[in-house]
Amino acid sequence: MMPPEIQIRHGGDLTQAAALFPDAPGPWVDLSTGINPWPYPLPPIPPAAWTALPTRGDLRALLAAAAVAYSAPGPDSLVAAPGSELLIQTLPRLRSSGDVAIVGPTYGDHARAWTAAGHTVRAVTAPGDAVDAADVVVLCNPNNPDGRTWDAAALLDWAARLAARGGWLVVDEAYADLDPTRSLCRQAGAPGLVILRSFGKFFGLGGVRLGFVLAPPALLDAVRLALGSWAVSGPALAVGAAALADLGWQAATRRRLAAAADALDGVLRAGGLRVIGGTALYRLVDAGDAAALWRHLAQAGLWTRPFPEHAGCQAWLRVGLAADVGALNRLAAALAAF
Repeated sequence: MMPPEIQIRHGGDLTQAAALFPDAPGPWVDLSTGINPWPYPLPPIPPAAWTALPTRGDLRALLAAAAVAYSAPGPDSLVAAPGSELLIQTLPRLRSSGDVAIVGPTYGDHARAWTAAGHTVRAVTAPGDAVDAADVVVLCNPNNPDGRTWDAAALLDWAARLAARGGWLVVDEAYADLDPTRSLCRQAGAPGLVILRSFGKFFGLGGVRLGFVLAPPALLDAVRLALGSWAVSGPALAVGAAALADLGWQAATRRRLAAAADALDGVLRAGGLRVIGGTALYRLVDAGDAAALWRHLAQAGLWTRPFPEHAGCQAWLRVGLAADVGALNRLAAALAAF
């Protein structure tokens, strides 16, 4: 069991890793996130992006590029925010308290945000079990951490049924860049359908803090009002517009990530682990005693993501992509020694 004093809500915090395991050999290898280890090359950022307030033209350029990249109806179908995490915190405060069903196990901040805003939150294993009773249903497609996906036609049907009662289907597409054919962004604006998109994961630029929501016009207006003026910084607008417009880089990156995930699978299986899900940015394994393996890997300077907060998931460990052969070899050696 994971010691109760150790709280790991998100991956990526190597300061926590170093504090918990000060004797681990360096440099640390961060395999705890679902962030692309080969980031989009930063474009030149105009000095005015740092010194002047963001302009409407800058924002429009970003939204236009995002609409094309996501196959959305147009730039007016999206609202940009400083990270999809802020949108996760904002949405629950834009409607009266109600019954919220979250399809899990999944990304934990959805439940935390809806609970903090005064809603009654319950976990369900399938969306169809809650559509006719809940006010809001939240799911990730593909799901984090197991990679489950749902059929687009079913999702649209659930959204319509919820909308008939004034409800929402919130679909977190944080990892949909990996397989755009599964995205619902083409249907952005459909009644009851709320879509979240993350920029930093696929593009490997989590520090940019950029995300989008696609929803019916009235809800988009409410989000804009909640976020206020100049919600996205000038540098983020510049980087996001360039990256989202680079469709060639995106296609090549999908191929690169798929190959890297296959290579990671080989190392994990050679180390005696069973790969039970994930996406091309991370793999989920059944580690048996995940807490013991997590600690063993951490003592070797390898930071991974366990799930002690999810009942019944104590055997799960999420392992992200290694940035280079050296890191992958360190993982292989550590697994062989476990």
